[in-house]
Amino acid sequence: MRSEQEAIRAIELYGDTVTRICMVYLKNRADTEDIFQIVFLKYATNSPSFTSDDHEKAWIIRVTINACKDFLKSFFQSKVITTDQINEQLARVAPEDHDLIRSVLALPKNYREVIYLFYYENYSAVEIAELLGKNVNTIYTRLARAKEKLKAALGDEWE
Repeated sequence: MRSEQEAIRAIELYGDTVTRICMVYLKNRADTEDIFQIVFLKYATNSPSFTSDDHEKAWIIRVTINACKDFLKSFFQSKVITTDQINEQLARVAPEDHDLIRSVLALPKNYREVIYLFYYENYSAVEIAELLGKNVNTIYTRLARAKEKLKAALGDEWE
């Protein structure tokens, strides 16, 4: 079990990353907070020893993604996203970015996750492939297809 100081340090370092990943998957603040707690509880109670900060961050991202997927597969989870949930998130973002965010959230999950990891977390395609357990070419294909879908959705605003 990790010390309280280690857990606090991890929350300070990776809390924003966990929150953003959860929002990409769950699109809901309440569920995001639940997964946030689960991830850092796992970190505090039964995480492995890490060889580097990158290893630790990758572990936290992988646990977050898995927790989100488990949550979405759970019996009680509804597949419906309310307009209130979307509007709540959009209220926190500059108005000129609303169309982009709506377009990213409208992408299929496998495209959303690679776009997020590539553009917001600055992971390379090779690193994303390792994180998601996919072939690198699969990641390149998903990125290309996601960009095409965003271009089609945004039109002139894409540039």
